[in-house]
Amino acid sequence: MTARIRPYRPADRDAVYDVCVRTAHRGGDSRHVYPDPELMPSIFAGPYVALEPDLAFVLDDGRRAVGYILGTADTEGFVRAYRERWLPALRERFPEPAGPPTTPTEHMVALLHRPERMLVPALAAYPAHLHIDLLPAHQHAGHGRALMDTFLAALRDRGVPAVHLGMAPDNTNARAFYDRVGFAEIPVGDPTVVYLGRSTAAS
Repeated sequence: MTARIRPYRPADRDAVYDVCVRTAHRGGDSRHVYPDPELMPSIFAGPYVALEPDLAFVLDDGRRAVGYILGTADTEGFVRAYRERWLPALRERFPEPAGPPTTPTEHMVALLHRPERMLVPALAAYPAHLHIDLLPAHQHAGHGRALMDTFLAALRDRGVPAVHLGMAPDNTNARAFYDRVGFAEIPVGDPTVVYLGRSTAAS
């Protein structure tokens, strides 16, 4: 059956979380790095489908979601909603580290507790941001571009002029994809994250 893009549904939650886990470590499976399967999705997928489900789209292979694009039209508003409505339910499972984080899990839990990290002054002209992930078997088939086109059209419908994303500097496959779909680097000066942005105008 041909895979198709459709709006996210609550029943997709487990599949979306699974895609996130299987792509969260430099584009590959993260389970050997972050043993709790809820951790990475709780940062990079769950808050988006919970707080902005109208901007969540999945690639459905006829059985389940095998990829997604998620995001927000307004990063500043999203950060407020994340702190007020998303974070409280996670504090028991993922308590904030008492001291400086020393393990990969502790670094990510610390990140989870700092949604204000998303508020980067250099990105003010790009108010929306996104996350996109596909299982490896469904990559390199045009699905990523189709998901991106779907998301950009939804942002245009909301009058959003531009969008950004952040990525690990060593994820070269992802960078090549973003270059192909019109993203360009935004100078921020953070050596741990590469920020890319583009207009939402159709290309």
